[in-house]
Amino acid sequence: MSSQQPASAPIPPDAAPASPPAAPVAAPAPRKSPRALAAALIVGILLGGAGVGVAWAVSGDSSANDAAGDARDACHALSGFEPSDYVTKGSKGEIAINRFGAAIALSASAAAGDAQYKPLAKALLTVQNQHARTFDFGDSEVKKNLAKAHQICDDLD
Repeated sequence: MSSQQPASAPIPPDAAPASPPAAPVAAPAPRKSPRALAAALIVGILLGGAGVGVAWAVSGDSSANDAAGDARDACHALSGFEPSDYVTKGSKGEIAINRFGAAIALSASAAAGDAQYKPLAKALLTVQNQHARTFDFGDSEVKKNLAKAHQICDDLD
């Protein structure tokens, strides 16, 4: 006799050994561009500032519901803004971001209500745009326009 192996018959599907299910392949996380992150930061600042501005307007006295009140509140937020805290983690950074955003939002509201406040809104918007390009409140142009906004506020008193 020969030592042949017996012929193997096909294995029916229900008797086939179960193969483990394939694990899903996770796609690599897309990289966020610096511009997209900067845009998201700016939008967040504006929304946060607008929220703070609305809260101040709703909770304050009736004189705060006009353009002069918005300008006064914008200047108050700006006077409490510490540029060096803007990049600080924690509550100091959050306060700086929200005060800067509130000053921008409230000055825009004041300018919409009375054209005499347009220079304040323009100065703060210029600071915001310059800061978005440089990410540095120490930049000479940013400092110059921030000082201009403070001067406009001083002249309003």
